[in-house]
Amino acid sequence: MSPAPIGALTGAGPQNEPFWMSLRSIPILLFALVLVACAKPPLASIPQVEREAMSARLMRDIETLASDEFGGRRPGTPGGQMTVDYLTQRFAEVGLESGTNDPANPWRAPVNLTAIRGIDSQVELMVGDQTIPLTREEAVAVTSLQRVLIAEAQMVFVGYEAETVPTERIAGKVAVMLADRSLNPERRILLEAKQASAVIVVPDLTPRFEALIVERIRRDAGRQKIALSSDVDEVFAAVATPEAMARALGQQTWTALTDAASAPGFAPIDLDASVNIEATTERRDFVSYNVVGRLPGSGDGASQDRRAVLLLAHWDHLGECAPPGSLDRICNGAVDNASGLAAILELTRRLAQGGPYQHDIYVLATTAEEVGLLGAQSFVANPPIPLDTIVGAFNFDTVALAPEGSPVGFVGEGRTPLDPLILEALAETGRALGNRQFAESFVKRHDGWILLGKGVPAVLLSSAFASEITAGPYFESAYHRPSDESDNIELGGAIDDLLLHEKLVKRLAIPVAPQP
Repeated sequence: MSPAPIGALTGAGPQNEPFWMSLRSIPILLFALVLVACAKPPLASIPQVEREAMSARLMRDIETLASDEFGGRRPGTPGGQMTVDYLTQRFAEVGLESGTNDPANPWRAPVNLTAIRGIDSQVELMVGDQTIPLTREEAVAVTSLQRVLIAEAQMVFVGYEAETVPTERIAGKVAVMLADRSLNPERRILLEAKQASAVIVVPDLTPRFEALIVERIRRDAGRQKIALSSDVDEVFAAVATPEAMARALGQQTWTALTDAASAPGFAPIDLDASVNIEATTERRDFVSYNVVGRLPGSGDGASQDRRAVLLLAHWDHLGECAPPGSLDRICNGAVDNASGLAAILELTRRLAQGGPYQHDIYVLATTAEEVGLLGAQSFVANPPIPLDTIVGAFNFDTVALAPEGSPVGFVGEGRTPLDPLILEALAETGRALGNRQFAESFVKRHDGWILLGKGVPAVLLSSAFASEITAGPYFESAYHRPSDESDNIELGGAIDDLLLHEKLVKRLAIPVAPQP
C-alpha cells in the first residue's frame, strides 16, 4: 500500500496553502481522534416507563424483606422463617418450579445448623492437699458441647511435642502443652486424637500477650457462633497463662519443666498434680433452608448436553444487632441483601417471559451467608444437580448502591472461562469496567467463592463494587447497621446490572426458537 499524501493525513487546506500552515491543524485533528476513540456507545437500556415499572417491583420486594416485621432475617428466628415462606411464594409467582429435586423437600433444601455460645468455665489444680483455682484472667476453658466436666484428672506435661508423644502416655490424662501466639491448634488436635481427655494450652509469650490471649478467647467464646452441624467437632480445651501454672505448681517446678521442653531428647513428664476443668455452653441445633427454584430447560433431562445457569443471592441478615436500649435494634439489611433477592426475582420474571431455553436456569437463595457462607457450603455439599453441569453462576449481593450509568465491578475476573462472554456483553451494552483491584478485594467475601472452590464458574457483576467511591460510604455508615433501610436504596445501577445479567444468562441458557 502506498503512503497517503501529507495533506490527506493532516487535513491541510487548499493545495497552495503553505505546508507550515497545515501543521497547525494536527493537534486539533489528533484531539478529535482521541475523542472518537474514547467515546463509548450509549448505555443499552430499556424505555424509561419500563425502568420505572421495574423499579417499583424491586422496591416492593425490598421493602417487604427489609421491614421490621421480618426482624432482620436471621436464620433460626421467626423472621428467618417468614423470609423462607415469602421467597417460596415469590419463586412460584415469577415462574419457577421447585429446584431441590427432592420430593420430600420441595423448594426448601434443609441446612442443619448449630449455634454455640460459651457461658462459663472453671479451671483448678490440685497439688498435694491444696486446691488452687485459676482466676478468669489466668485461664479459660471452651467446649462445643453443652457441659463438660473433668474431675481430678492426672496431668502430663508434653512441652512442644505432639506427634512424638506415645498414645499410652497421655490417654485419659490432661496434656499440658506449650504454644506460640497461634496456640498451635494442629498440635492440640493431634493430642486429642491420641485420647487425651483434655489439653491445657500454655502460650509461651510475654506476660502481656498471655493475658490478652486468655481475654480474647473468653470474649470470643461468649459470642454466638453458627456453624454447619456437620462441621461442629467435639472440642474441649483450656488455655492458661504460664504465671498461673507457675503459681499453682511452684515457680521452680515450672521453670524446670519449660527448660526441659527445649532440651534434646525431651519426653513427656507426669506431673505431681491433677486438675478439674468445667465448661458450659449454650448450644442450639436448628434447621434453616436454602430456597431453590428452577426454570426448566427444553432439552432432554437425560441428555449429556444438559447444562444449567445458576442465579443466587443470600437471604439472611443479622436480626437484632444494636445494643439493648437502642432506639432501633434491627439490622434490616435492605441493601445487604434484600436488594439482591429482589434482583434475582425480577430477573427470573423477565427470563421466564423470554423463554423457553435449552438449558435449565436454577435460582438459589442461600441461608447463613453472614456467618461464614454456610448455605453455599451446604449447596455444594448436596447439590440438586452435578456441579460440573453449571456453566455459569451469577451472585447478587449488596447491589443497590450505584446510580444509573455507573461502571461495573467484576468480582472474579480472571478466575473463570466466563471472562470473554462478560467483556463482550459489557462492550455491547456500553458498560465500563470499574476499579479491578477494588472488585477483587471482595472475591472471598461472597457465596460465589464457595462455588469457585468446587470448580463452578461463579462471578459477581455489580455497579456497587465498581469503586470505593461508590461502596465506601455505605460500608462506613450502614453496612451491618440498623441504618441499612429501604429509604437508602439506589436502583439505577442495579437495573443496569440486571439487564446485563439478562443478556448473559440468555446466551448461556440458549433461547429456543418458537416452532412455526
